[in-house]
Amino acid sequence: MTAVARLNWGCGEHVLPGWINSDTKEGPGVDLVCDIRQGLPLADDSIDYAVSIHALPEVPYPDLLPVVRELRRVLKPGGVLRLALPDLERAFAAYRRGDRDFFLVADEEWRDVGSKLVVQLVWYGYSRTPFVSGFVRELLEKAGFVDVTQLAYGQTASPFPEIVDLDNRERESLFVEARKSGPIHPG
Repeated sequence: MTAVARLNWGCGEHVLPGWINSDTKEGPGVDLVCDIRQGLPLADDSIDYAVSIHALPEVPYPDLLPVVRELRRVLKPGGVLRLALPDLERAFAAYRRGDRDFFLVADEEWRDVGSKLVVQLVWYGYSRTPFVSGFVRELLEKAGFVDVTQLAYGQTASPFPEIVDLDNRERESLFVEARKSGPIHPG
């Protein structure tokens, strides 16, 4: 049995051993320092599954589809991409309810619930694209993925139970998995 190759794309400081941790910035545990928009230094069809937690919103809108296609390129046939994205629908629902506790923005920075909504959506200037389930589904399908599925925190539809090991930010996130066409080869 061969080892499973798994990519943690846009890892930031959240690195795990046993993963290929990739980010644009160097740091402890980061294996690949690169900008995905120039391509990942990985062979075609070399990764069993890839996970990205809140990195895709930092990609400028015109680059979203090419970035998702690049993630698909490195996946093996049947490989799975798992995304956690800030959920615009949840944020608006919290805003409409006046639920100040939903937002991660401290009262010392912004007190008004509308201010908290705006700052959280753009996350201090890092986030460039908001996401709702229909948009992420269509984006993944345009990139050539199949079996796009919205899931809960810690839940997977894939044959890789450890794909959820990177899950975090449960309260504010939309979790989606999609598969590259082809037979699935779990390890």
